[in-house]
Amino acid sequence: MEGKKNIAAGFLFLAAFMAYGFVLIYLRDFAPGKEQWIAEYAVGKHFESRLAHVHGNLFAFINIVVGYLLLRLPIRAFASKWISWLTLTGMLMPLGILAEVLFGAPPVLVLVGGIAMVVAMAWFGGAALTIRPTMTGGQV
Repeated sequence: MEGKKNIAAGFLFLAAFMAYGFVLIYLRDFAPGKEQWIAEYAVGKHFESRLAHVHGNLFAFINIVVGYLLLRLPIRAFASKWISWLTLTGMLMPLGILAEVLFGAPPVLVLVGGIAMVVAMAWFGGAALTIRPTMTGGQV
């Protein structure tokens, strides 16, 4: 029953990165030194912080959609399991971006997560191409 963990993790990850969005709003609008934060809109930590926020929400949503589709589509068990885990691993990318911003971590998690997500999407696309339509009550 692959997919359930993607949906659950996706919603939890989405909630966390939505909350992180409120942190970014605070830094832009209310924090001491907000003028400097605004001035650095397109560079440095501010830019990377926004990248983490956007990719965190995107990858959360992708996990929700992938999880739902894995539960609904007749994808073979082996592919389903690996697509599920690779999509979950993809969430390391936004976490890696945050680790870079907050702790100066190397971009290893960003690369691992990004590659995992691309592989998962390509694999899922290929698996979807192999699905044979069935006629059951007018549904395909």
